[in-house]
Amino acid sequence: MVKQISIFLENKAGRLANVTRVLGENQINIRALSIADTSDFGILRLIVNEPEKAYEVLKRDGFTVSETEVIAVEVPDSPGGLATVLDIMGEASINIEYLYAFIGKATDDALVIFKVENPERAMEAFESKGIVVLDSSKVYRL
Repeated sequence: MVKQISIFLENKAGRLANVTRVLGENQINIRALSIADTSDFGILRLIVNEPEKAYEVLKRDGFTVSETEVIAVEVPDSPGGLATVLDIMGEASINIEYLYAFIGKATDDALVIFKVENPERAMEAFESKGIVVLDSSKVYRL
């Protein structure tokens, strides 16, 4: 499992810049991010190299922060690669709450972050079909 940091942000100019500035000043590197927003607020989801430290410094600086465990999976970086992984989830009847992807530097595959309702069952389903589930230390070093 990988720790994801989620930050609640008001939709105001400079709020995202403030988050990235705080992280940068504390030598925390962003590995992946996703933003979901409405007209009034957004949720910034981050995978960083030091999630515990990121949580503490953001909290200290007044941000509303939470930690969530997610799964990082290698997905073939080819047409239909994601469909193959999603089919595994469907066969195992695992609901996906959200996902986002990024290209990793350490592999030729794409990396997809999944938030699912039953992470243990999802990891078992992936591994039984030969899909690589990355451990947190590898993801944080990308």
